[in-house]
Amino acid sequence: MLDIHHIHKTFNAGTPNEVRALQDVSLTIDEGSFVVVIGTNGSGKSTLLNAVAGSFIVDTGAIRLDGSDITAWSEHRRATKVGRVFQNPFSGTAPNMSIAENLALAARRGMKRGLGWALTRSVRDELRDRVRRLNMGLEDRLENPIGTLSGGQRQALTLVMASWIKPKLLLLDEHTAALDPKSADQVVQLSQDVIARDKLTALMVTHSMHQAALLGDRLVMMHRGAVIHDFSGSEKSRLRASDLLARFEDVRRADRLDESAAEMLRRTYV
Repeated sequence: MLDIHHIHKTFNAGTPNEVRALQDVSLTIDEGSFVVVIGTNGSGKSTLLNAVAGSFIVDTGAIRLDGSDITAWSEHRRATKVGRVFQNPFSGTAPNMSIAENLALAARRGMKRGLGWALTRSVRDELRDRVRRLNMGLEDRLENPIGTLSGGQRQALTLVMASWIKPKLLLLDEHTAALDPKSADQVVQLSQDVIARDKLTALMVTHSMHQAALLGDRLVMMHRGAVIHDFSGSEKSRLRASDLLARFEDVRRADRLDESAAEMLRRTYV
């Protein structure tokens, strides 16, 4: 389904601000798999998601999705196959347009757009039915500007929009990080329901060790732009948040040792 083959990405190459964000990353994700990616700040997890989404073109390597080589595709072109929910609840929607208009645009992603045609009575009925499934009472507020909703409501609708046409790949980019705990739990449950119901292939980035242990059938841990752990099957199902925290502590300890060794070498040769 998704084949990421030896990709590299360096930002500000050859300058004092050079960042090697992705270093020889390879992943193969099977159809229907729900993969969670974790890592410390700067580990490359969000950069990996952006590489798949087409926010930039990788320096080297290849990305294939559903049998197509999308390495050189623009972000707009990839959107015909990829749905995405961002960290910011106010990203990915048009705040001054109504709930119905935003959903209608999502329903016609990849097709010629025209709201006059899109918002027919049958389409409005379908919009209302899908929004009713959220159990947020929004089905009677379809004419309200989406920008007037709470973060949790808006993120729930963004998830509906991103998954409307059953994308080949659903990207969840820390999509509950900006929400209060109750709203985050609602959106997590909705995410699980949508992925299971529509049998979607999903790639999710999170900072939450609880979510990382609870969700998905596979977990990938990144550090310094590379994959350092890859858990699946029974190994993934046995993981607990405390296990992941211990792994992070091991990484931090190794980093401190590396820094100490580097400092000793500098002192030796200065």
